[in-house]
Amino acid sequence: MTRSSQLTAQLYSLRDFLKSPADIAATLKRVRRMGYENVQISGLAPIDAGELKLMLDDAGVLAVGYHASLQRLRDDLAGMIRELHTWGTRYAALAYLDANERKDASAWKARAKELTRLGKILKKEGITLQYHNHAFEMQRFGLMTGLEILYANSDPRYLQAEIDTHWIARGGGDPAAWCACLKGRMDQVHLKDAAMLDNQPIFAEIGEGNLNWPAILKACKRSGVKHYIVEQDSCPITNDPFKSLAISYKNLRAMGLR
Repeated sequence: MTRSSQLTAQLYSLRDFLKSPADIAATLKRVRRMGYENVQISGLAPIDAGELKLMLDDAGVLAVGYHASLQRLRDDLAGMIRELHTWGTRYAALAYLDANERKDASAWKARAKELTRLGKILKKEGITLQYHNHAFEMQRFGLMTGLEILYANSDPRYLQAEIDTHWIARGGGDPAAWCACLKGRMDQVHLKDAAMLDNQPIFAEIGEGNLNWPAILKACKRSGVKHYIVEQDSCPITNDPFKSLAISYKNLRAMGLR
């Protein structure tokens, strides 16, 4: 099953509805009914890879990405590869980096070297390794941010970016500029908007917040992005992650994505 659809739902957004195999099956079908043809695997209850593949096929969605912990990349890479092959998934992203793994510039350089090594192994299996950022990567160590150090000291053949637009903005960066500078190194991007509520930054549905979406999407297109992955860590405006994903889907379609 192959499609050219660009829009993808990050299942972590729906983690409260993925707590059992029955929940997972039902949620995948709801996501497909919204219009999404692709999903990124994250936040699921433990489930056999083969059983999940059957659910994906039954719902009519493709698993185009997966979020992994550094511990799994270190300790169970072979098991992860088997799962990705079962699902037909060709992208795996490091989802988060604990504070003890990024305490200074030297630590960022060490992670760059380590992820290059792991990415090289995955490349031989037809899988592309990515790094998914939050806001802490925007901390400076001298003249460079942690994220700049990571990409400057890793091999682009073996480590791609999965820029998260909201977290870049919350860290004081320009999402469009980051997407533009990673041309050819960013097959997938995480889209989420940023807004303010009661003087506090919040997550928002795409097009309902303050990010410059024309500039971001233009930069993504020029950089060669293949999958636009919609995620919300929380949904303070709708209080309903399904509704939030549907709003983002509708708005992104209106912006020209398919």
